[in-house]
Amino acid sequence: MRKALAALALLSASVTAADLPLIPLPKEMTAGEGSFPVTAETGIRFDAALANEAKLLSSELKTRTGNEPKTVREELRIMLQSEIRIDLDNTLALEPGGYTLEATPKTVVIKGKDADGAWNGTRTLLQLLPLEGDKSIPAVSIKDEPRFGWRGMHLDVGRHFFPVENVKGFIDWLAFHKLNTFHWHLTEDQGWRIEIKKYPKLTEVGAWRDSSPLYGNRNSDDGKRYGGFYTQEQIKEVVAYAKERHITIVPEIDMPGHMAAAIAAYPEFGNSDVPNYAPKVMNRWGVHPYTLAPTEETFRFVDDVLTELCALFPSEYIHIGGDEAPKGQWEQSPRVKELMKKEGLKNGHDVQSYFIKRVEKILDKKGRKLVGWDEIREGGLAPSATVMCWQGDAVKAAVDSVREGHDVVMAPNQRLYFDHYQRPEKSELAKGAEFETIGGFRPVSNVYDYEPVPTGLTPEQQKHVLGVQGQLWTEYMHDWKKVEYMAFPRIAALAEVAWTPEEKKNYGSFRGRLDGIMKFYDAAKVNRGEPYDPPKRETADGSTVTTSLGIYQEHWPEFAFDGKPETFFWANRELKENDHFTVAFKGPKTGKVTVKTGGAASQNGDKLEGGVLEASPDGGTWIEIAEFEDGVANASLPSGTKQLRIRVTKPQKNWLIIEEIQIQP
Repeated sequence: MRKALAALALLSASVTAADLPLIPLPKEMTAGEGSFPVTAETGIRFDAALANEAKLLSSELKTRTGNEPKTVREELRIMLQSEIRIDLDNTLALEPGGYTLEATPKTVVIKGKDADGAWNGTRTLLQLLPLEGDKSIPAVSIKDEPRFGWRGMHLDVGRHFFPVENVKGFIDWLAFHKLNTFHWHLTEDQGWRIEIKKYPKLTEVGAWRDSSPLYGNRNSDDGKRYGGFYTQEQIKEVVAYAKERHITIVPEIDMPGHMAAAIAAYPEFGNSDVPNYAPKVMNRWGVHPYTLAPTEETFRFVDDVLTELCALFPSEYIHIGGDEAPKGQWEQSPRVKELMKKEGLKNGHDVQSYFIKRVEKILDKKGRKLVGWDEIREGGLAPSATVMCWQGDAVKAAVDSVREGHDVVMAPNQRLYFDHYQRPEKSELAKGAEFETIGGFRPVSNVYDYEPVPTGLTPEQQKHVLGVQGQLWTEYMHDWKKVEYMAFPRIAALAEVAWTPEEKKNYGSFRGRLDGIMKFYDAAKVNRGEPYDPPKRETADGSTVTTSLGIYQEHWPEFAFDGKPETFFWANRELKENDHFTVAFKGPKTGKVTVKTGGAASQNGDKLEGGVLEASPDGGTWIEIAEFEDGVANASLPSGTKQLRIRVTKPQKNWLIIEEIQIQP
């Protein structure tokens, strides 16, 4: 990084934004000449409204340089030999959170549209300051603003519990990347993690489970009592810490489902009138049947819990979950059946809607807004609810909600669930069972390429897309080191999705800048993953591939002949007779050929059930050289073979995976 920054100091004003190691990429940036040295004489002059920002920046610069800059309120007019200035200018033609940064060899001036903007400018300054060598900031002019107002990261502490110091450190990294929302998932079937003084058994009973699954066997038990919770004093401490760093904490109390731990503590709030009712804090992951009963007693309990929650968290939004609420107990409960008859509710989805609307009224009285996972749409949305869209690609839930006038936050599991593998599953599990995840494959590139605003929305409707959020569900994250491994460096890709204008995004540029940002992770001893750079769409020797089949995700046809065992072709539909997959070799081939189809990536195997392997000297004449047996074909290529074709001989419902076409002399 030092060499790169030194070179930048000599460049002209034509340097592009991609040349500086900043994530997220600023909206506008021009490099100047020279650099601003941060020395023992450097001080910070600040607007009186930015005392907190100046104090934190001074502390961070001391950590980085060994020298603690003197901080001076600007109205005192004290002379500073070397000055970093932090100011406010609400006339800037920028969105809230926007800022300008002007660095010259003499001064650095940061102007925020508001205090959030000034803070964001200081984050940019810290990324510009090299970790090694001369502590100098390259001359640069930046005009920057966020694309979205909700730039969020979620953390589940219900499945596994993490100490306050870990949470604070995580908040620091959110701020480093200009993320501004921390979604704290505090309750689950497997553990209730927040002290509620009116209901002490929520933590006395609900915070502890008898056992947990082991890595590598999700249906096992380790036989060890597990748990923990945050006291209200600890919650206040974390909230204050986040506020200083311009992070809003959105707490989540998940209801009416995912409530087994609470119901174990207070069984009277569950559906106690159903057969075989025996609530407990759950040991296993997944969806469990225990839901809150939609009774007046339960709604008083919910009101009490939310009263204490709102006293701890000043957030405008309170997340009430609403996801994966099984309807079975409601459908069996005589009390719920009576309620359904009284309220004209037709089914369990209507009961879900009734429950959510009641909770929204509770929050309305407290001056807060309800946000929930997209299942809160079931049976009809509460009037003012904000929808966090997660299922599938989340587009339908988002578009439907927006067109009905609701705000949405995009959090799709297909792109922004960081509990999925960030490198190919086989290569991860080869390192040990502790690298297990819930499944899925979510490399950095896949996160980066996500576009949060669904197509088909008008400009006015697009304003209802508040922003974007990544998720860390921790069933398979037993300790903080694993959380770090799953979060980093994907959190950097999320930051750029949330901040940078769509038209300025470029994965190649991002990937280059990411190398510089990962040095910050390494210096802080973050247990990050290694980015998985997607393989190039090319064959091993320049041969070309054509196929009548569609392509699933980014499993390109060339991957069946690229010489890399971890890549493969994957079709995206059922097979028809005479579908083909054809390789035109760069030059004539001879030797033995093996074609293996099917693979562990598919639950159905997706091997070829009926097909032949054919060779051609000219692309017009085809000779059958083998039939596929159990998905595999072996043959000898006729001399002078220029093309090889896999031809489907009978339709099949399963898709097709071609692992690798191997040719040996």
